[in-house]
Amino acid sequence: MVVVEAPPLYSGLEALYERELEAHGVGAVMLTHKWQPADLLAPHSDVDVRILLPEAPADWEEWNQRLVAAHTAAVAQEVSHRRLLEHPPGFVFTLAEADGRLVSAPELATWSLISGSARDFQRWKSQAQMASWCEVDERFYRGILQARLGGRYQLAADSTDNVVADITAYRRHCVAWHYLAPCWFAAAALATRTRCPGKTAALTQWRPDGLDRYAELFLRHSEDAPDARPRSPRHLLRSAHVALEAAMHRVPDVGRPADKREESTCTDWVMTAGMLRVRVARWLYYLDPPPGVATEYLIRREAKELRSATRTLNALAEDEATPVQRLAARMAGLIPTGPTTADTLRATLARWHRQKSTVQDFLSLAPSDLHP
Repeated sequence: MVVVEAPPLYSGLEALYERELEAHGVGAVMLTHKWQPADLLAPHSDVDVRILLPEAPADWEEWNQRLVAAHTAAVAQEVSHRRLLEHPPGFVFTLAEADGRLVSAPELATWSLISGSARDFQRWKSQAQMASWCEVDERFYRGILQARLGGRYQLAADSTDNVVADITAYRRHCVAWHYLAPCWFAAAALATRTRCPGKTAALTQWRPDGLDRYAELFLRHSEDAPDARPRSPRHLLRSAHVALEAAMHRVPDVGRPADKREESTCTDWVMTAGMLRVRVARWLYYLDPPPGVATEYLIRREAKELRSATRTLNALAEDEATPVQRLAARMAGLIPTGPTTADTLRATLARWHRQKSTVQDFLSLAPSDLHP
């Protein structure tokens, strides 16, 4: 494996984060982050951490309290961390889930190692790349496109509240790295039926005829040609619309559904549980952030992931014929619907505390118990 070092800003931040997690007893045996080192563009890209635990903790609620304490301590050390550590980790998995190939292959393919066993990490990455293409891949990559195309991406909604550097440069970053690059990444994967490791790799390696200049433009979106008028975020956004309209012609239409294997159901369960395992920490952080940190936009963003979790859980519940299906149905009933507000999150925290045994059972279900 060729190891690419993270930029100095990020390698230092990752080391700090690892120390805070250890100091607060989070118990991680491996830390990774989404995207590759080349995709972390200082000072605008945030670090989206994933945590691997040796096993599920005895009390997820208490574990989340330790996690949010560690995250808050890391953010409070430097004003730039308000953006660089925008939110607590996005997923938590157990080693058994990763070893059992139950972490979504397209998700795992994007990971970079922060700390832990490089041997295990490389084995998982290799398995993710070699796995046959299936329904999980189609949903993952098409979901990225569906969330951004057709006018769904709004530059004005990409909050600058926690940005302390050049706001205009950050807005250009948003157009390139939050809109164009993720769509290009997804289009490349769907067009080639391969799992791309990151945004930079997609822009570098997937260049259909006539689109080279767009790939180059967005790889260098933060640069301006000598003696040229700087590109405005709006100008870059217009170019992104044109580029993606052309790129989408290379993406196959949804035809015959990709193969749905038995493992897909288990992967859906693990990915949903992995995301919900960190929700308490996120909500506690959003409701009581460090001084000067804005979280209102993050609270609003929770609705999207919670809607997705509810849809998945309702599908997993099916006719509620088995104990596992009934557990999925009970967990779905504990997730708020509609827009998320501070009051919504407070109410959900209280509901999860009252229904602690259901939440604990769902979040801790062992991979071996998912099979009939």
